[in-house]
Amino acid sequence: MTGERRPAGFWISAVAGWAVIAVALRGIADNALDTRPADLARFVFGGLLLHDLVVAPLVLLAGLGVARLVPAKVRPVVQAGLIASAVIALYTYPLVRGYGRAINNPTSLPHDYSANLALVLAAVWAVAAVAVVLRLRRAR
Repeated sequence: MTGERRPAGFWISAVAGWAVIAVALRGIADNALDTRPADLARFVFGGLLLHDLVVAPLVLLAGLGVARLVPAKVRPVVQAGLIASAVIALYTYPLVRGYGRAINNPTSLPHDYSANLALVLAAVWAVAAVAVVLRLRRAR
């Protein structure tokens, strides 16, 4: 620590943040049958490791590849397509995997989410392709 004083807003937000964390931990402990703390801890720490060891390096490599291989005129379109695809895939991952499907309830997760994900990603990249063509035409 450099000895500099922190503003009051820092301490107020720090106390509020730790209070929220304490309430969440208490809720996890009080509802252990529903929250399954061991599974929750494995999920959280596994997700952190997955992010730091797999996802972040892949994103950095993809960014490097886009920066080196995609022409500057269309680079923003490709970046937007990649970002949208990643967000959509991440959001739909639990649905595609079938988490939450109940055997005795056919209306829980009733769709073919893999096919729907493919359709949405195809639409994203179709729009990106149109945007690339328009940018290249304008550049002429």
